[in-house]
Amino acid sequence: MGADILKRSIYPLFLLAIAYLLFSSHDTKTIIAGIAIFLLGMVFMEDGFKLFSGGMLEKVLEKSTSTLPKAIVTGFFTTTMLQSSSLISIIIISFLSAEMISLTGAVGIIFGSNIGSTTTAWIVSSLGVKIDIAYYAMPMIIFGVIFRFNQNNVYKGFGNILVGLGFVFLGIAYMKDGFDALKNGLDIAQYAMDGYLGVLVYILIGAVATVVIQSSGATMALIITAVATGQIEYVNALSLAIGANIGTTVTAVIGSLSSNANGKRLAVAHFIFNTVTGFIAIVFLYQLADLVDFLSSSIGIGDKDYAMKLALFHTVFNIIGVLTVSPFTYKLVIFLEGLFQQKNKNISRAKYLDSAVIEVPESALAALNKEVLHLYDNATEVLAHAISLHRHSFLGKENVSEVVKQSSSKIDIDVDKFYETKIKELYGDIVNYATLSQDKMDEFQIRMVYYYKVASKDIVEAIKDVEELQKNINFYQKSKNDVIKNEYNILREKIANTLNKIHEIRNSDDDDMEILLKIKLLKEDVKDLDIIANGRIDTIIRNNSITSKMATSLINDSSFAYDISKRLIEVAVTLFIKDKEIKTLAGEV
Repeated sequence: MGADILKRSIYPLFLLAIAYLLFSSHDTKTIIAGIAIFLLGMVFMEDGFKLFSGGMLEKVLEKSTSTLPKAIVTGFFTTTMLQSSSLISIIIISFLSAEMISLTGAVGIIFGSNIGSTTTAWIVSSLGVKIDIAYYAMPMIIFGVIFRFNQNNVYKGFGNILVGLGFVFLGIAYMKDGFDALKNGLDIAQYAMDGYLGVLVYILIGAVATVVIQSSGATMALIITAVATGQIEYVNALSLAIGANIGTTVTAVIGSLSSNANGKRLAVAHFIFNTVTGFIAIVFLYQLADLVDFLSSSIGIGDKDYAMKLALFHTVFNIIGVLTVSPFTYKLVIFLEGLFQQKNKNISRAKYLDSAVIEVPESALAALNKEVLHLYDNATEVLAHAISLHRHSFLGKENVSEVVKQSSSKIDIDVDKFYETKIKELYGDIVNYATLSQDKMDEFQIRMVYYYKVASKDIVEAIKDVEELQKNINFYQKSKNDVIKNEYNILREKIANTLNKIHEIRNSDDDDMEILLKIKLLKEDVKDLDIIANGRIDTIIRNNSITSKMATSLINDSSFAYDISKRLIEVAVTLFIKDKEIKTLAGEV
């Protein structure tokens, strides 16, 4: 909410400033057009990699964060390949929310991603300012558009990548042309400032530019093209690069305001890292400049090749930042875990859903799966208590029948109150997120979202059914009629056994076919609850074992117990069977 208000208040001023610059100078218009085209290219590339990777990126990130060094290296390589630290951040937030990676692994990815994001500067400095990059942009855009019309997501993603890369190259060319033309009419370099006052002023300019442009990569491209055309002094360009690094933390913090606790924690980690890195770079600016000069001569970068030296500087001070901060990661993680705790713990809300990851289909589905499981865990508490059982007494146990017989004491639980505090808001969060997440999904992914919504509804309906069942369970547990008491114990046992079998499926290493077999057996077992179909109620009535009022209650409550068990089994199919064909087969069994 805070981020939206801030953006709405700044946006009109931003538009007015852009309009003034566009109409005040043709050369400025060319530079701004270059920035806009560059940013458009980055958006196309990000969307392309989402489609092209086909979930592979998520698998790599999930499996490569077990240690801090591995997480840092993974963050570096994935960001280098994708040229999108924002996409990496989105996926990491979703994985962290879904507890697929640790907070330490997520922080490590962010550290590595900061180094990986410096490769944009290398691309611009090595290609953009040394060759006619626009010559290569046009074929990329043309072939990219052709690939985008293909129905296959891999080809479509590759097309987006080509279009994006073409626009990035074209944007760099426009920026370079704009600065070349501007040089003839206005020499910005004449306003260069020496000493630390100049350093601080240019750091501020770099930070503000990044906040306005919302992309440190675009800011670095602008700085490199400016220094390559002689519009700014090299030392001032170094300060601008530091400012761009600091400015990107502001955009991360603003973006995290609407995120969940994990998104905010990563934004704080990003802020701390870039602030520490920026402080080191400011204090040791001239020493770092000397180091860059030494390294440049060692790897063949010319003394006057300020564009390449700036790219090297950008990489060096980010590596130094990682080396400085990473030894303190354990303490940083402890600090982060203490932040943004839920204020009202009585109201259960979504833990894993985050608007930041909603546009990445695989991540959105992973978050939904985890959140429906969260809803299921909340539901098992009320379901167990409503049938006068504690979960720890029968989950994972073999003698469920004995546990039920020995647990006859009523457990006081207000199902309505539990629903209002632990279920209602969480269910609403899931339905809302599921609905909004479908925009960029394919047919199967949309089908999975539908399954998750149905599973959530089944959980809610099971709670409503158990509320009806609870009244008579509590009443007949005190009955002196052993027959009716035994019948209600059977209902309790069947529900408890269903919960227990699902618990076993959840915690086993079985493949989908083995889970399917267990689901089939469980469905057969709960059919015993249909006491009209199996004729048990007829036998009891003929033997005159219970009153007609008891018989009516038992018929109704058996139906409730049967529906509860069937709903829970369908939830298990959605949550624990991954293969779509086996999932369909499980629904038909």
